[in-house]
Amino acid sequence: MSNKNLKKEPEPAQSAPLQAGEEEPISDVPTPEENPFEQLQSDMERFRDLAMRTQADFENYRKRAIREKEDAIKYANASLIERLIPLIDNFEFGIQAARAEGSQGVLVGLEMVAKQFQEFLASVGVEAVESEGKPFDPNLHEAVGHEASDTVPEGTVIRQLRKGYKLRDRLIRPANVFVSKGKA
Repeated sequence: MSNKNLKKEPEPAQSAPLQAGEEEPISDVPTPEENPFEQLQSDMERFRDLAMRTQADFENYRKRAIREKEDAIKYANASLIERLIPLIDNFEFGIQAARAEGSQGVLVGLEMVAKQFQEFLASVGVEAVESEGKPFDPNLHEAVGHEASDTVPEGTVIRQLRKGYKLRDRLIRPANVFVSKGKA
């Protein structure tokens, strides 16, 4: 064998002379980076943390899914109700016309059907938005105009053109209202 192929052992580095009270470092003990036990311990802590975070994320997802399912059930009839509301409006216009004509028999019949209809809507969680005499609320009302009034304070609904409706706590349709702008 040639001397070229032989690897030379690195010569130990010369360290600074020891000071009084210092001990010579022990080179046989592995450093933390080289210690397999500490590496496994570190990996275990990292995976435990990851598992706990994953479990928390899953729990949050599960709660959100339950909440979304409850909302879907709670508001499942919203599209049906939205389509029924114009029928309610037209029915009320029919009642007003029957009152104007003085047709008592037709009026009594229409009012009975209207009462049943309102009871049905209340049973599924639909309620009319009360507007007249109330302060204007842009979350419930849609202002279609302003009118001067000596008797109604500014910012209060004077009259309602079209009823608004809510399904439980969600607005289905805002009420169309005229709002007082104060004294003329």
